[in-house]
Amino acid sequence: MCVSCGYRAIFSPEPVAATIPRDEAGRIWLLRRALHEGAGRWTFPGGFVDLGESVEDAARREAREELEIDIELDGLVGVYSRAEERTVLVVFAARALGIARETKEAIEVRAFAPEQLPWNELAFWSTEQALRDVLG
Repeated sequence: MCVSCGYRAIFSPEPVAATIPRDEAGRIWLLRRALHEGAGRWTFPGGFVDLGESVEDAARREAREELEIDIELDGLVGVYSRAEERTVLVVFAARALGIARETKEAIEVRAFAPEQLPWNELAFWSTEQALRDVLG
């Protein structure tokens, strides 16, 4: 708070919506990030929720933008946050309605069987935790 004018700024975490899309064989579609934090590492599609957009709609949009696939949401996997981070990640299980393709945000895409997931190459702590949660 500014003592001279009384202006007060409030900083809140930003919501991020993500999905863990699976194909008919149960494989999980992941992308190797091309941009920003975690570039060159694997994660599932996700991104910031826009003002005026539901978390579910943001999750669907991000799958289309990053993997060029439509998805059907299957339910909430979990909500992930840490006090020292600026985001709150909401992750849904999803069914992939097509075959993912590389995009400007994904330099590589691949459907992994659960036992073949690249655990040592994941982009974020929350990527690992959500994958472990969805696999139960």
